[in-house]
Amino acid sequence: MSVLVVGLSHRSAPVPLLERVSVSGDSLVKLLHETGDSPHVAEAVIVSTCNRVEVYAVVDKFHGGVSRISELLSLHSGVPLDDLSRHLYVHYEDRAIQHVFSVACGLESMVVGEGQILGQLRKAFRLAQDEGTIGRTLHDVLQRALRVGKRAHHETGIDKAGASLVSVGLEVAAAHLGPLDAVRALVVGAGSMSGLAVATLARAGAREIIVANRTYERAVRLAESAQVPARAVELSRLEEALAEADLVVSCTGATGLVLTADQLQGVAGDGRRRFFLDLALPHDIDPAAVRALPGAALAGLDDLRTAQEAADAIGPEAVEAVRRIVADEVAAFLGAARAAAVAPTVVALRSKAAEVVEAELARLTGRLPDLDERDRREIAHTVRRVVDKLLHAPTVRVKELASAPGGDAYADALSRLFDLDPKAPEAVTRADITEGTEP
Repeated sequence: MSVLVVGLSHRSAPVPLLERVSVSGDSLVKLLHETGDSPHVAEAVIVSTCNRVEVYAVVDKFHGGVSRISELLSLHSGVPLDDLSRHLYVHYEDRAIQHVFSVACGLESMVVGEGQILGQLRKAFRLAQDEGTIGRTLHDVLQRALRVGKRAHHETGIDKAGASLVSVGLEVAAAHLGPLDAVRALVVGAGSMSGLAVATLARAGAREIIVANRTYERAVRLAESAQVPARAVELSRLEEALAEADLVVSCTGATGLVLTADQLQGVAGDGRRRFFLDLALPHDIDPAAVRALPGAALAGLDDLRTAQEAADAIGPEAVEAVRRIVADEVAAFLGAARAAAVAPTVVALRSKAAEVVEAELARLTGRLPDLDERDRREIAHTVRRVVDKLLHAPTVRVKELASAPGGDAYADALSRLFDLDPKAPEAVTRADITEGTEP
C-alpha cells in the first residue's frame, strides 16, 4: 500500500474550473465515501478549499487509483475527464508525503506561508475520521504534516508573506485615496487575512474600521481588537456599510461573489472616491461592477504579486528554511515508516524462535523426566539466552537497513531466510492497526 495524491490548485487550474470542482457539505461526504469504497483504495481524505481540491489516498495500485479518483472528480464536478485531466497533478509515495508536508507549511498556497491551510487540513482529517475513511497510514501522515506546519511557522518567517501582501495592497490603496489616516475602511470577512488587514489599518491610523462577517460574533471580536474606532455589522447590512466606506477590503472564503453588481450599483451616484482590495480566491468583488463606478479602483491578488514575489518579499532565506524543514521531516518520517514496516516480520521471527525453543524444551523434558526443577529452569534460561543473542544482531541490523530507501526488501529477505509463514507478519500488522487507529 502506498500514499497517492491527486488534485488541482490555483497553480494548475483557472479559478472557474476550481470553483466547479470544489465540493463541500453532503457532496464532499459522498465523494469521500465513493473514493474510500473504490477498488485499489484503502483510505481517503479530501481537502477542498477555494483554491485547492486534493484527494489523499492509500492505494495498492498506482494506475488504478489515479484513474478511479480522476473519474470521481469528473463525475462530481461535471467537468469532462479529458478537460479535467489536463489540470490534475499526481504525487506518489515519497513525493506524495513531501507534497502534503509542503501544503501544511503553506509553500503551495497562493499566499506563501498562510496559516489557514493548517485549519483546513485539520478539518479534512476530522471529517475522514468521522466518516471512517482514514486508517493508520493517512492518520500518521496528516498528524505529522500538521506538526511540520506548526514547526515551520514557529521557526521561520514564512507567515510574514500574508502580512506583506496586505501591506502592499494597502499601499496601492493609499496611492489612490491618499493617506489612510483619513479613510473609513470596510473589512469584509473575519479570518486571518482580515485580521491582518484590520491590524495594518489600525497602525496606519484609519479614521474608522467597519467589520462585516457572516458570523456576527466573530466580526465583533475582530472590531474590538482594533486600536482605532471600530464597529461590527451583520452581513445583511453590507450595502449600508458600503455606502459609508472609502476603502473596502474583502477576504472571505465564499465560493461566489460577496459584493455583486446590484450592491455596488447602490453607491454609483454618491460621487465618493473608493478603492476596493480583493484578497480572496475566488474573487469576492465583481470587477466589472467596480470598473463601472465613477472614481473607483480595484486591486486583486493577481494585481499585487505572484507567489514568487511574495516569497521574495519575506526573503528567500525564510522559504529555503521551510524547504529544509520539509526535506528533513520527510526523510525522518519515511525512515521511521520503513523501519516500522519491517517490525511485524521481526516480531514474527522472534515468535517462531520462541515456539521452537518451547518445543525443544518440551521434548527434552520427555527424554529426561528425572531432571529436577532447578536444572530444568537453568537449561531453559540458557537456551532462551542463546536464541536471543543469535537473533539480536540480525534483527537490529535489519531495522537499520529498512529505514533506507528500498528497505522494504529486507523484510522479505528475512521471511525467506527463516521460512516464516507469510500470514504471521500480517497478523502482527492487523493487531497493531487495531490498537493504534485513534489519534
